[in-house]
Amino acid sequence: MPRRLPALLVLLCLAPVVAADVPPEQRPEVAHLLDFVERSGCTIHRNGDDHPATRAREHILKKYDYFRDRIRSTEDFIEYSAARSALSGRDYTVTCPGKATIPTRTWLREELQRYRQANRP
Repeated sequence: MPRRLPALLVLLCLAPVVAADVPPEQRPEVAHLLDFVERSGCTIHRNGDDHPATRAREHILKKYDYFRDRIRSTEDFIEYSAARSALSGRDYTVTCPGKATIPTRTWLREELQRYRQANRP
């Protein structure tokens, strides 16, 4: 029994290190939102600079990787990765051709709702 104790302690210590992430059943939603951003033709505004959709996708993906341990849902993915600057705290906005500028949070939540409705079982 005493020989098993160190192994058990190691497992208990490592348990909190296991990274959180979007649940497997929601990962297609995240993939969809990343593709949606990239294909949108919209301009993402962050920290006073404009970024084309392809660069915005890259930035969102980097933030997703960075904050993955805090993300537990697609809504968390939007909040941590695509809603605001972690440095300045300023909200990101998006301007799509022929449409008013809106917060990326709103834009992506609306798309998530459309996606979920279209993919209901």
